[in-house]
Amino acid sequence: MNNLCVRVVPRIVTVYIEYLWGEKMSDYSFLTVTHHDDTLFCTGFIYHRKGLNHTLSDTDCISFLQWSLPQLHFRWPGFRKVRRQVCKRIQKRMTELGLSDQKKYRQHLMIHPEEWNILDSLCYISISRFYRDKKIFEILNHKILPDLANRRAANQRSKIHAWSIGCSSGEEPYSLKILWELNVKDKLGMEPELHITATDVNPGLIQRSLAGTYSAGSLKELPSVYLKNAFDKAGQLLCLKERFKENIRFLRQDIRKQFPPGRFDLILCRNLVFTYFGRELQMAILEKLAGQLHEGGFLIIGAHEKLPFNDPRLLIFENQPIIFKKNSNNS
Repeated sequence: MNNLCVRVVPRIVTVYIEYLWGEKMSDYSFLTVTHHDDTLFCTGFIYHRKGLNHTLSDTDCISFLQWSLPQLHFRWPGFRKVRRQVCKRIQKRMTELGLSDQKKYRQHLMIHPEEWNILDSLCYISISRFYRDKKIFEILNHKILPDLANRRAANQRSKIHAWSIGCSSGEEPYSLKILWELNVKDKLGMEPELHITATDVNPGLIQRSLAGTYSAGSLKELPSVYLKNAFDKAGQLLCLKERFKENIRFLRQDIRKQFPPGRFDLILCRNLVFTYFGRELQMAILEKLAGQLHEGGFLIIGAHEKLPFNDPRLLIFENQPIIFKKNSNNS
């Protein structure tokens, strides 16, 4: 495209396209952008072709998700409240493919089965923050972590192994590590080592986890004493101190296909498997999770989740329906 003419009015930029490789101007609509800064740097323009409006209505998106999610072994009820995040990604993908509505995208999926893998990646939900569900971390602080430390000492094991599933940008495993280092470890008056494995399917989020740099918004629920002692300020951001990154291993893994090696004393499987996955997939994963727990180990699920079946190996811990302790009489 060439012969781009830009007329600048204070705080208003109107973009005109004089010539579009021979295409009729009547086929295009123009964009007016209002800025709130007197200094403008115009490096290009945006336009869209009339008749290719890729706006995906909420009704159409719901219809599409209710059709497609089960085929990906997801469940629609888990996506109901967060669907807009997914709908925006699907709309963008439809635009990339030049498809005008969700019916055409369905047809595209049927003709191009490899597109299902792309759609699967668009359905990933990443909502996390430090110290999410404060009550859980209080129970970890006062009950679970001391119990595990005492068992470690009794069994002469030098390490406690924890696994954070769907760790997003590292908020959950780092919250656990901060709690351990600044509170539990000192109270116990001993030097057990907490080793954490954190997994997520999204490579970008794994990289963010390794960086350990966060905005204030993701830390608003973290107790102020932990915030003060665990982070350094870097402009508008907060950087996790290096000591709180020790003994944490981040792995890119898809829980539907991969499990880290070894067994664990604590598994945090919150707001992923038992929210978004279909029942059969939930059952298969739960079977494996129970197998990877040490006897006396703990499984914690999300505040609004429930297990797909009652596994006799997993007993509800202290009337907390989302915390389970592995029965010592089962392997």
